[in-house]
Amino acid sequence: MPVVGVVIPTLNEADYLPPLLEDLAAVALPLDIVVADGGSRDDTRALAAAQGARVVEAAGGRGMQLRTGAQAASGAWLCFLHADVRLPPPARRDLERAVLDPDCDAAVWRLAIGADGWWFRVVEWGAARRDRWGGLPYGDQGLLVRRTLYDAVGGFPPLPIMEDVALVRALRRQATLRRLPSAVRVSARRWRREGAFRAWLRNAVLVSAYLLGVAPERLVRWYRPDHANRPSALP
Repeated sequence: MPVVGVVIPTLNEADYLPPLLEDLAAVALPLDIVVADGGSRDDTRALAAAQGARVVEAAGGRGMQLRTGAQAASGAWLCFLHADVRLPPPARRDLERAVLDPDCDAAVWRLAIGADGWWFRVVEWGAARRDRWGGLPYGDQGLLVRRTLYDAVGGFPPLPIMEDVALVRALRRQATLRRLPSAVRVSARRWRREGAFRAWLRNAVLVSAYLLGVAPERLVRWYRPDHANRPSALP
């Protein structure tokens, strides 16, 4: 059975991390769970350790957390998840099937937002269309990738923003990114805090500007980072 290295970037995620770790405990594969913490001031690190995860310190934003966590994790596969997502049983089963499939090199889940409301359904629909038509999944959807492929493309680049878009584009040049039939369920906190339409529009503008060639160092000056929920390139 292949070991899967699970990397979770965190900053003050004590309220959200424990349920995700409970979901991961139900996965029928050996996991090496690494919490890459960016300097939490709450109980994130203690809760992670109490539930069997390894905690590593990683400064410099989510991109460096993901890169550091991947370097620390063991396993033939790497799985990158945000701390505020949940892995329902169908998502766990798809993870297990994907890593045992010799024809799969990288995969993402569908996006489901854990809240009622028509706008959230619109966001989900738009995410599915963007992924299918544009080949650009976001980080809330999770990312599962063979370590050999991850290493071959250089892993997460040390960018201040849009590091996930850069990684996904590099992966697509080397392999097919499989779309798993199940969904991970992400918290609606970011859309509720910032306003659903405003959060969607901001992310769309930032990603579009990056794809048009605007440097990440310039983009990060346009965005006021909330380090707990900054839209990584897979927001």
